[in-house]
Amino acid sequence: MAGKAMLKIEGLHVNYGAIQALKDVSLEVNEGEIVSIVGANGAGKSTLLNTIAGLVKPAKGSITFQGKPVPRASHQVVEAGIALVPEGRRIFGTLTVRENLLMGAYLRRDQKEIQADLEWVYQIFPRMKERLTQVASTLSGGEQQMLSISRGLMSRPKLLLLDEPSLGLAPVLVQEIFRQIRRVNHQGVTVLMVEQNANQALRLAARAYVMQTGRVVMSGTGREMLANPEVQDAYLGKRRRAAGA
Repeated sequence: MAGKAMLKIEGLHVNYGAIQALKDVSLEVNEGEIVSIVGANGAGKSTLLNTIAGLVKPAKGSITFQGKPVPRASHQVVEAGIALVPEGRRIFGTLTVRENLLMGAYLRRDQKEIQADLEWVYQIFPRMKERLTQVASTLSGGEQQMLSISRGLMSRPKLLLLDEPSLGLAPVLVQEIFRQIRRVNHQGVTVLMVEQNANQALRLAARAYVMQTGRVVMSGTGREMLANPEVQDAYLGKRRRAAGA
């Protein structure tokens, strides 16, 4: 069950030179929620996650996490309890699966708890335990995505940022990834997710935001967004299919 606001963004502006990537973005993520952000390519979704994670510096606006300003340095963001699973996986291809997982815990010193969290990750993604000594670049696409999420979990985040977790995966693997995201959430990790598979993202989400050209243009519960004719037409294709029929 969702609690009080964990992440709060107000009036966020981000520029890439003369290009305004985010324009007055405001949103909230409550403790215990899965919140999805949907929108077309170039809408600013990844820029938003990268800004929260400290990889991009805002020009204006505020980001607070558990009532405190989010640090500007990315490693401090991780220490505060926010982990980003980036688009494109970005695993360490020359390292083994185990070494990748331990890289996710690089700021931690609690060795017993790290081992306990490794076992937790193996329960969520058993394939990781089977592939422990395998070089990460030799994993399948689905396994690499599992590894990327698992590495993020090894920092023991309170808030997990997921950028396109199903991108490029076969349908059966997409279903598996979303099942495990729900499982992680049920075990106490709040999730903010950018996802191009709008249907799956909205079904999974307690609440959702729609972004267009750097702005939040719509928000509501996942169910409300699924039933919204504009969302159906732009992102779910339902009205176009009905017209074609």
